[in-house]
Amino acid sequence: MIAKNNETYFFYPNYEKILSIIEPKSKVLDLGCGTGELLQRLINEKNVLGRGVEIDEKNIIKCIAKGLSVFQGNIDEGLAEYHDKSYDYVILNKTLQVTHKPEFVIKEMLRVGKKAIVSFPNFGHYSIRLNLMFTGKMPKTEILPFEWYDTPNIRLLTIKDFKTFCTKYSFKILDCECLSRTGRKIKFCFLSNLFAQEGLFVISYKKI
Repeated sequence: MIAKNNETYFFYPNYEKILSIIEPKSKVLDLGCGTGELLQRLINEKNVLGRGVEIDEKNIIKCIAKGLSVFQGNIDEGLAEYHDKSYDYVILNKTLQVTHKPEFVIKEMLRVGKKAIVSFPNFGHYSIRLNLMFTGKMPKTEILPFEWYDTPNIRLLTIKDFKTFCTKYSFKILDCECLSRTGRKIKFCFLSNLFAQEGLFVISYKKI
């Protein structure tokens, strides 16, 4: 944890990158916001007008206790209550892998927001490849700590997969950060799918 302005925050390396991307006073919608740590930091540090969507009632109660504007919703059912381009950024932070309809979810993000920020664990990391090869079992790692039978992750993907996905559906990649466990950026693109533990993308629709 870290302390800023006499308040204590949870520190996650990708939070720092997301904070650096979003301009002050932006309108931000955080999908699958959990207990609201990222949303709280965006409001306090970047002065954004922020709102969250979360499915878990216990997490929503924790968010409300922090004074956050968070509503219960299943993002797989869409964002019908939100108008087109009503937000500057829509965030899907480490939630893509638990969605049932990723294409639909991201299209809804880009309908509601001018830009979308999407992050996910990279299943192409070398530790996962080695784990599967040598044990013959579904890997358990720091970023994927669950057993195969109780994991919430139903869409295991790699950085390379997501880039192909964006090409197929005409999503424009505005920024791509391939991050290590500590948040260090993998400098060489051709090594990213092997050594990055997380992919973080800023995307929009391609202009036709």
